[in-house]
Amino acid sequence: MAQFRAAPAHEALTTDQGVRVDDTDNALRAGTRGPTLLEDFHNREKITHFDHERIPERVVHARGAGAYGYFEPYESLAEYTCADFLAESGRRTPVFVRFSTVQGPRGSADTVRDVRGFATKFYTREGNYDLVGNNMPVFFIQDAIKFPDFVHAVKMEPHNEMPTGASAHDTFWDFCSLQPESTHMLMWLMSDRAIPRSFRMMQGFGVHTFRFVTADGRGTFVKFHWKPRLGVNSLVWDEAQIAAGRDPDFNRRDLWEAIESGQYPEWELGVQLVPENDEFAFDFDLLDATKIIPEEQVPVRPIGRMVLDRNPQNFFAETEQVAFHTANVVPGIDFTNDPLLQGRNFSYLDTQLIRLGGPNFSQLPVNRPIADVHHNHRDGFGQQVIHPGTNYFPNSLGGGCPAHAGSGGGPGVFRHYAQRVDGEKIRVRSDSFQDHYSQATLFWNSMSDWEKRHIVEAFRFELGKVDSVQVRERMVGNLAHVNGDLAAGVADGLGLPAPDPVPGLPVTASPALSQENLRSSAGIRTRKVAVLVADGTDTAQVTAVRERLTTAGAIVEVLAAKDGSVRGTDNDTLDVDRALPTMASVLYDAVVVADGKEAVGALAADPAAVRFVEEAYRHGKPLAVLGEGTRLLSEAKLPEAVFLGSSAPDHGVITSNGSASAEDVADALAAALEQHRFPHRPGLLN
Repeated sequence: MAQFRAAPAHEALTTDQGVRVDDTDNALRAGTRGPTLLEDFHNREKITHFDHERIPERVVHARGAGAYGYFEPYESLAEYTCADFLAESGRRTPVFVRFSTVQGPRGSADTVRDVRGFATKFYTREGNYDLVGNNMPVFFIQDAIKFPDFVHAVKMEPHNEMPTGASAHDTFWDFCSLQPESTHMLMWLMSDRAIPRSFRMMQGFGVHTFRFVTADGRGTFVKFHWKPRLGVNSLVWDEAQIAAGRDPDFNRRDLWEAIESGQYPEWELGVQLVPENDEFAFDFDLLDATKIIPEEQVPVRPIGRMVLDRNPQNFFAETEQVAFHTANVVPGIDFTNDPLLQGRNFSYLDTQLIRLGGPNFSQLPVNRPIADVHHNHRDGFGQQVIHPGTNYFPNSLGGGCPAHAGSGGGPGVFRHYAQRVDGEKIRVRSDSFQDHYSQATLFWNSMSDWEKRHIVEAFRFELGKVDSVQVRERMVGNLAHVNGDLAAGVADGLGLPAPDPVPGLPVTASPALSQENLRSSAGIRTRKVAVLVADGTDTAQVTAVRERLTTAGAIVEVLAAKDGSVRGTDNDTLDVDRALPTMASVLYDAVVVADGKEAVGALAADPAAVRFVEEAYRHGKPLAVLGEGTRLLSEAKLPEAVFLGSSAPDHGVITSNGSASAEDVADALAAALEQHRFPHRPGLLN
């Protein structure tokens, strides 16, 4: 096999044809801010080779979950776009949504630290529109020509195929430390946004700046935002790691079970609209995918809602075979010259050709438009249609059909936005793309104290897995351009000297970026609550709590040392839903400890029950304790200040203290559940 092994390259970079390449960081474009040119053979070869590297699994976003539903606008947007599905309030458009992780293969776990894909296919009357986004509004790179490099770096290392579903390794951080443009995205990735509690509780973003276009050709820049009705909530890192072992399908199962139970996930679609004449009104470039438009500068305008109400019947046929493409647009929606978007518009179609075996993947049921399809495409792998007659244009033998829709057009005809383009053919990025740190600083400044703590700890964990000291040092040096405290905190955890502070860093903040401000008031529906019981439990109190929480929409499960039932204080019985050894606190949003002297004694003597409560407390989850159940809190070594004396709602630990009824405790727990997590508890370890 030695003859087939490539030696390490010490020569200049070349194409597959052996032609030496002068620049592999910037695609060929018309002017520094102009569109990417198709004649860039190196860009096309590089991306094409990358797109065809893996079959049949997706190169990225391999692990996913999907669901069907509908989208309906709140009002007509005809003032900004001629898109038919946005033209009438209340008109329902069918959708299919696929959520995913980016780095890992199909067999990796759900709760890894990663970007989450949020891709939506709208089956409109004018054709399919794909809004292919993520749960973070920016990306690692500015130009698509760097995408193969980025993915090669973040994927498992080639010599040992490790790590699976993780970015804590040398090649990823080597790449990022040498690409300062990735710094803003790294701040998002190191935040709790990278470990969402649920697909149903994460935002989605279109990432790029697109255009709305009216029937008369007037354009408006637009950025897309999905906001979950249940609020934006995340796991904490320790919790995410435990969940990966206890239930690798944690997020997929959550989505499936919510829909099956009739608790349909819902998001609100919002847009940021920027008039064309304000293109250069910002201190960043609208075409730069590593930048956001702060909501304080351009508010997000809600335009409609999406509800997912049906699970797929066959994972492969639907969730696996669904094919998204950023260039699947409809009349009224068009592109900008964003160089990352321009490359995606080429890459996605190219990828589907190899992944789904040929050019007819749009005929697969999950990909078929509801609009009529007429064209002269023929044959190929997977052809499902028997085409009689002519297959060329112009023709007279087939009556001239299918004919042009007409350049003058009527409604429903796609016409590209008219834009003057000129410039030299050049591999140079615009100077307006050169600021790589100010929005990373904006993100840091916008975080609450606990969010900042988690970001520092995330960088410490990730870089602590990196063997190369120079990569660690270089990355910490980059962080010094974001914030001195951030860089010093990460350096301290890595045993490195703190870098010199960078003077004059921005002090602005955007409250809309903090999860502290993104909680929902939609109640506690679909929140999962574990009730710990044993023989001798006060079953009447448990029943009262369960009924109260279930009425509010929560899912309440009774856990005991083994399946079956437990005996109550009055020799009645209580059915057990789950055996405690098969579950963990990370699979629930809150925990209730039942009353009953005998039961509490048994729970306090059970290491699994003690660990269950200790972990829930450590992860900041709401805890409710009935009667003598406080003994279990003592056994778990929780600080007594949070449960002795009066109840402490600021800590999310609710006790009855012998006076509050079970219903009162349940109501207090419901209020705590709406807060999701309590990050300021005494002795909290996360």
